[in-house]
Amino acid sequence: MAVPEHPRAEGARAEQLRKIRDAVGAGGFEVRWAVDAQDADAVLRTEAGLAAALVAWDLPGGGVEDGGPVVLRRIGRRFRDLPVFLIMTEEGVRDLPLWVSETVVGYVWPLEDTAGFIAGRITSAARAYREDVLPPFFRALRRFDDAHEYSWHTPAHSGGVAFLKSAAGRAFHDYFGERLLRSDLSISVGELGSLFEHTGPIGEAERNAARVFGSDSTYFVLHGDSTCNRLIGHFSVTRDELALVDRNCHKSVLQGLVVSGARPVYLVPTRNGYGLAGPLPPAELAPEAIAARLAVHPLAEAAVSPLPQYAVFTNSTYDGLSYDAVATARALAGSTPRVHFDEAWFAYARFHPLYTGRYGMAVDERTFPGPERPTVFATQSTHKLLAALSQSAMVHVRPAPRAPVEHDRFNEALMMHGTTSPLYPMIASLDVATAMMDGPQGEWLIDEAVTEAIRFRQEMVRLRKRVESAGDRPGWFFGVWQPDSVTDPATGARLPFDEAPPELLRTTQSCWLLEPGAAWHGFPGLTEEHCMLDPVKVTLTCPGITAAGDMAEEGIPARVLTAYLATRNIVVEKTDSYTTLILFSMGITKGKWGTLLDALMDFKALYDADAPLDRVLPAAVAAHPRRYAGLTLRELCRQMHGRLRSARLVELLDTAFQQLPEPVRPPQHCYQRLVRGGTERIRIADAANRVAAAMVTVTPPGIPVLMPGESTGDTDGPLLRYLTALESFDRHFPGFRSETHGVTIDEETGDYQIECLRR
Repeated sequence: MAVPEHPRAEGARAEQLRKIRDAVGAGGFEVRWAVDAQDADAVLRTEAGLAAALVAWDLPGGGVEDGGPVVLRRIGRRFRDLPVFLIMTEEGVRDLPLWVSETVVGYVWPLEDTAGFIAGRITSAARAYREDVLPPFFRALRRFDDAHEYSWHTPAHSGGVAFLKSAAGRAFHDYFGERLLRSDLSISVGELGSLFEHTGPIGEAERNAARVFGSDSTYFVLHGDSTCNRLIGHFSVTRDELALVDRNCHKSVLQGLVVSGARPVYLVPTRNGYGLAGPLPPAELAPEAIAARLAVHPLAEAAVSPLPQYAVFTNSTYDGLSYDAVATARALAGSTPRVHFDEAWFAYARFHPLYTGRYGMAVDERTFPGPERPTVFATQSTHKLLAALSQSAMVHVRPAPRAPVEHDRFNEALMMHGTTSPLYPMIASLDVATAMMDGPQGEWLIDEAVTEAIRFRQEMVRLRKRVESAGDRPGWFFGVWQPDSVTDPATGARLPFDEAPPELLRTTQSCWLLEPGAAWHGFPGLTEEHCMLDPVKVTLTCPGITAAGDMAEEGIPARVLTAYLATRNIVVEKTDSYTTLILFSMGITKGKWGTLLDALMDFKALYDADAPLDRVLPAAVAAHPRRYAGLTLRELCRQMHGRLRSARLVELLDTAFQQLPEPVRPPQHCYQRLVRGGTERIRIADAANRVAAAMVTVTPPGIPVLMPGESTGDTDGPLLRYLTALESFDRHFPGFRSETHGVTIDEETGDYQIECLRR
């Protein structure tokens, strides 16, 4: 209720408004009372569960002119179809702007009807809204739960009752609550529909998701984007057919090709001096470049067709780089009829104008008309950066005549990778995540995350400038990987990043585009508008190296920083040699990122003071006293930076990723040998010129350096030089070693071992 009168004000209108409030409260609703536009805005920002609003046209602005109209517009930007009643004084409806009638559901003259009647209108509309706001499956699940039926089907805990029969079970029941367990149901519950038949409320929820996410059809998947990727790869390409694969791909993409028996031809993304993977450069995507790659590829000669049946690439990348989706689809359309956007970290892109044209489902009949348009798949880990339970994911499909996607045939592949025992709360979370993005509230939620990320980015630049100019301490501080300046399209003025208006940064895509040749990003071979940096994926940079790869005498490896942040209960998303990634999801607040700023300043103070390491990282010293006892924080950083510099680890990593190993066998052949005892573990020191049987992925940076079926190369080749240097680094810095999938480490010797085909 946004009205000029204070809740305790005198007068007939104030008294009537209090009666209306009390009557609404008696109807089961709690009333928030705001006396000006600023107060009302605070309610709108903090009360997502509003069911109705009463707004006085004559509401004071609280520093803003025309408070009533301002609040009405903010409601329209924040909520979809929220019932709004406009409180009138003496003027008639005909004196109001036309847009008001499109915004409100009714008008209230407080002194012309009884408080009970007015409250009845409000509560009736609020109840209808609360029911209508629920998406299809979640609404049906709630109704089923409210029916309190006995369970005669699986799962055997029967709505949680079985857990009550033991002490451990009772603790489990009490921790998660009866409602969650009652909603864990069997596929035998027909009225809730079928995940594989796509019927009933589940089918309605998927069709609703297709509408909201802009696809022709959408499928719910309950094992994460990994299963989505395996599913699409399995469906799109068959045994001994060719697939174009972004080398910066998730391991699940390769697993899909192992299952299908495809022959992958890898496309190589660019990299910068920090070791960050960039986009596939435009020249790499051109049909003539792909044809040239296929002409010399060892696995292409035995393929059943010279035309790749499938192309897959990561969008946006782990570090927040997204493509011009339509231009990329056009480029790949000359080489393949199916294009797969792996958007595990990008499910929100459709819901904010900053990302216009940067996501897979932007490729449609309007943006890419004609017979050459490929079928487009987009796979998304909905749970990663939207509000869904872990493992909840979606596949979005836009078929084209070149490569039709018949539902029944696609569904066969879906059933191969799905489960016949779905967790209904996960389905409900996908349904609710969809509803949260539907209409203006979706843009509002993403805009809030974008805005907080921009505020943090600008504050980091300002803080660094203050440190540099203070004169009372060493002038270094952490940086942020982003443009140093941006251009205001309206004026053409070039503005320092920290001085740019936040409104410009959150609404103007050109501020985030990677300009060809710009020093800050360090990626070669880009063209205008090809690639954009996502503001919500914030990469912090540590002193010691530049985007061009130039190393300084001293530096602070990011592994040391993130180890310290972990002691402050700050867990980052990813750590590379000199960068660390922070995700600004919908759950980020000023208080949360303010805590990070404080921790970064504290680390600087500890480094500058040369604090003892047992004070900064006590757990590391306790776990490895012989290695770290007596060291200071600065000395550890010097030793680690010195090792990275002398071993040229970042440079070796770049070379290993740019000069791909020679493919010898298809991945499926290697898997068959792996499960039938046809492989052996070989020390890195002895692994020259062997054929890998399993993927080797080093985190950081989390990108495969060796794929099944590829040769390890010579001892002095780029791959083994890199892995040898990494092995040596891990030996020297226990507790800071990389997470390396596909590598077994001998705990006694520290030797790296990889799985290779037996000779």
